[in-house]
Amino acid sequence: MSMSRMSLLALTLLIMTLPAFGQSDAPLVKLGTPIDEGQLEGFDLVAPPDGSGYPAGSGTASEGREIFATRCAACHGMNGEGTSASTVLVGGNMSSEDTPLRTVGSYWPHASTIFDYIRRAMPADAPKSLSNDEVYKVTAFLLHLNGIIAEGEELNARSLVNVVMPNADGFVDQSSIHR
Repeated sequence: MSMSRMSLLALTLLIMTLPAFGQSDAPLVKLGTPIDEGQLEGFDLVAPPDGSGYPAGSGTASEGREIFATRCAACHGMNGEGTSASTVLVGGNMSSEDTPLRTVGSYWPHASTIFDYIRRAMPADAPKSLSNDEVYKVTAFLLHLNGIIAEGEELNARSLVNVVMPNADGFVDQSSIHR
C-alpha cells in the first residue's frame, strides 16, 4: 500500500472517531415521538409463567379443535403433525439419543409460553387476530394433543399457570442472576 493511501486511510479513521470524543450518552438525533401507556395497550401482550398478564377467557381442547382446523392446520396439519419439520407441534422426545424433536409437548417448559406465542404471533398470516377465548381453546387443544391435559379440561387464567409441562425442569432460569 502506498504512503498516500495509508495516509488517507489514517485520516479517514481519525475523522470517523472524532465525533465520539466528548459526547454524552444522549443521541444526536431524536427519533420518533413519545407515546403514553394507552398507546401501548395491546402492543406487549406478555403472559409469563407466574400468571400475571393473563387475560380473561377460557376454552377446552374440544372447543379448540375446530379453530385449529380452520386457522392452524394449513401449516401444522390437522393433528399438529406439521407440514414441514419446523411446523410439528406434537410428539418429540428430549431424551432421545438422536437430535431431539422439539415440539410444544417435548420442549417448551411452560404452558404460558404456548399461550403467549399463539396470542402474539399466530396464525402466521394474521398475528393477534384470535380472541382471548380462541387462544385458550387452541392452547388447550395443543396441550391435549400432547397428552398434557384432558380433552374437556377448561383452560383459563387460573388453570393455565397450574399446567405442568414434561420439560419443565429442562431449562436453567438465569433471569435472576446478576451479571
